[in-house]
This record gives sequence, C-alpha cells and structure tokens, in this order.
Amino acid sequence: MVSRRDMLKRLGTMIGLAALPPVLLSTRARAQTAAGEAFVSLTAAEAQTLRAIVARLIPADENGPGALEARADRYIDRALAGTLKAQRPSYTSGLAELNVYAQSSKGAPFARLSPIDQDAVLTDLQQNRATGFGNSGQFFNLVRTHTIQGTFSDPFYGGNANFIGWDLIGYPGARVVVTADLQRMDTKPASSRRSAYDYGMFSKGEL
Repeated sequence: MVSRRDMLKRLGTMIGLAALPPVLLSTRARAQTAAGEAFVSLTAAEAQTLRAIVARLIPADENGPGALEARADRYIDRALAGTLKAQRPSYTSGLAELNVYAQSSKGAPFARLSPIDQDAVLTDLQQNRATGFGNSGQFFNLVRTHTIQGTFSDPFYGGNANFIGWDLIGYPGARVVVTADLQRMDTKPASSRRSAYDYGMFSKGEL
C-alpha cells in the first residue's frame, strides 16, 4: 500500500486536484455535513468500517491530520446519497466482504483490528488477494479514489474540513487576482482559507 508520504508527494504534483469538483452536493447537504449530523446513506456499521479504512489510507501522523480528520468519510456518505448513488451497492457489498475477510484472516471486524493488521488487510485488498471478493482491488481503488477526493477537493463538497487537505499539500486556495509578487518563484502564497465557491464567478453545483 502506498505510504502517506508517497501519496502526498504525488498529490503535490497534481496542480488541479485541490480545486477539483468531483461530486456536486446541494447547499443543504453541505450545511448538514458541516453540522456533524448522522450519516445519511451508510448504516452505522458501514460508517464505522469506512471510517477505519479512511483513517488508514491517509492517516494522521506527526506531520498533521489525515483523511478522517478532513471528514472524507462524510464526503463519501453524502456522495453516495447523491451523485455517486449508483455506486452505493458496491459499498454495501464491499464493506461487508471486507469485514468477513478481516474476521477470517485476522480474527476481528476491520474496525477492531490494530493499525498493523488493518494495513495488512488493505494491502491484500489492493493486491486482489482478499478472498470472498469478486475483485477486491477494484473496491480498494474505489474507496481510495473517493478518500482522496474527500480529503483534497474543495470544502464545498463536504470534505477537506478546515482546509486540512489543502494545508497538507501546500495548496493556498483559489485566487481571482494574482499580483506580481505572488508570481515570484521564491514566494509562497498565504492560504486564502476560502472555498472557490465563496467567489461569485463560480457556480455552485446542486442536485
């Protein structure tokens, strides 16, 4: 499994990722997500498993918070109730099959395993070695993609709480005006800590 350091290094070269709007959520859904209410798509058991996965894909460490703190799990939950609803069955079956495999291979459901055992299970998924799956690698890639989106996309979409993702990769946020000073190679722009959709020229997506 790719380490957090390697993943962040790769993401740092992807200039457009931080502003990418992969899922369009309604303004109401965004407000609900920020309020910290219950999950709207996933069951409590599914949410517990997803949160454990997200926490290992981009974990918090001495360098800062990770995907769970950025609320990537909430982003995924909201998306599965909206634009990504066609992929809801994949999560239903995939999360259940993951727990069956974790139980059979490590002796406990995924969320109750140690971080080392969780990483071992996820590595088996990634390399398509987990039994009981049609294609465990495909499910791993699905969740990893959505975790990355939920961590690094614009906060408007429900993740990247407190701009955690943007801070991790040094993305300062959208700019509508770039002064000459900000174009200097030796200048590091200060973070605007604003969603692109705080600017009037960007249209908000609605379901």
